[in-house]
Amino acid sequence: MTRRTTTPATDQAAPREPAAASELLRVTDLVQEFTVKGSKPFARARVSAVAGVSFGIARGETFALVGETGSGKTTIARALLASPPAVSGGITLSGRPLAVGRHAKPGAARGGSGVQMVFQDPFGALDPRWTIAGSIAEPLATAGVTDQAERRRRIAEIMHLVGLDASQFAQRLPRELSGGQAQRAAIARALVAEPDLLILDEPVTALDVSVQAQILALLFMLRQRLSLTSLLIAHDLAVVRALADRTAILFLGRMCELAPTAELFRSPAHPYTAALLSAIPPGLRGGVRRERVRITGRQPSPLNPPSGCRFRTRCPAAQEACAEVVPQMREIAPGHEVACHFPLPVTAG
Repeated sequence: MTRRTTTPATDQAAPREPAAASELLRVTDLVQEFTVKGSKPFARARVSAVAGVSFGIARGETFALVGETGSGKTTIARALLASPPAVSGGITLSGRPLAVGRHAKPGAARGGSGVQMVFQDPFGALDPRWTIAGSIAEPLATAGVTDQAERRRRIAEIMHLVGLDASQFAQRLPRELSGGQAQRAAIARALVAEPDLLILDEPVTALDVSVQAQILALLFMLRQRLSLTSLLIAHDLAVVRALADRTAILFLGRMCELAPTAELFRSPAHPYTAALLSAIPPGLRGGVRRERVRITGRQPSPLNPPSGCRFRTRCPAAQEACAEVVPQMREIAPGHEVACHFPLPVTAG
């Protein structure tokens, strides 16, 4: 893996601000809905999984989507792979529009140096019948690398980079690996064809706590060594704080807030973001003191989301306008956007 190698950082790299000229991915007004069985026989209902989400990711940036289960973060990631395709909206990768709706071809973005995904469960991502080398080699065939010597070279190189000795692990089956080793193999498989965009879908959630820190350190090293552009899907804010340059908060399919990660942790503007951050254990807050914000009420259903702001039924600051008008994302500080009629005051860094 030499094409994108840069000088490794000596410590933690400073957050990179995205620039329009270097933008790799642009998602515009993405909408995803699913049809499910209704409560009555033969009835069908539409689930609003993602409702008009827009964001961009700059080259070399790690961008995080954060939210509770059902917020739409993994649905957005899968829409980038057209698996399944989004109902509507626009997706542009490296200046090339990707089809959405009925014109989209599932998995089309994975071809060549497009998009690869690291899944939460590494054993589910690796074919149990294939050797580790065979699984890692599969994306190379899709990318058009047919020379066997080149394939072997790339496989050995990426296995070494993720901390797996090819002489020991290349011919093993997934069941012969530990959880951490399997996730390293899954990361190698995603990176071997040098994708433009790497999607990390809860990459450490399924691992033992003792292994999580090792995989996080590996991902941080790879980001610096290969200048990776990544979309991080997570609910663990400690993971987000360690890896992401910018972070977007989702609630019930809509984006609530978007800001540089350090600023978001220091001074959240949306009540939902403040509640999430207040739940972080004190030792993981980076020295930021924050009063506990408790969310009351029941989680709204995506089958019948609330009018106006989807968070209003659980928001301690909700007012009449919140039920009448859908709040739009607006900039309240450089690079800091929020969708809230009554945002919290943002303090300067």
